[in-house]
Amino acid sequence: MAAKIKRAEYYYASIDDRPGAWARILEHLKKKKVNLLAVTAFPSGTGQTQIDFFAKDGEKLKNVARELNLMLTGPKSGFLVQGEDRAGALVEIHQKLADARINVTAANGSAAGSGRFSYVFWVNPSDFERAAQLLAAK
Repeated sequence: MAAKIKRAEYYYASIDDRPGAWARILEHLKKKKVNLLAVTAFPSGTGQTQIDFFAKDGEKLKNVARELNLMLTGPKSGFLVQGEDRAGALVEIHQKLADARINVTAANGSAAGSGRFSYVFWVNPSDFERAAQLLAAK
């Protein structure tokens, strides 16, 4: 089965990098039934972490974030890839982008169990539409 590539909106926020900060946010998202398709986080400065939220329903995410006093930025655009977990599953995607001289600026992925994988990646905003067309991203 070929990987499915989707255009994906995401929102990001900076939070204090301290024990329990993530747990508080995730518990509230769970309580409000916010379905996350993907999430990624990384240090963004002294004592800060940036979280990128790919939500099934961006409006719902924004409403719940307000309840948490979580300042979201976005929507921004990235790609969500899901498919059969196999050696080389990402090669074709990256080769097409490389051949078109489109740089992948960040990425995060994982095996998802049951022989599946999930992967998110970003390109420069000026290259987004061209990448989407090249990859036939829906």
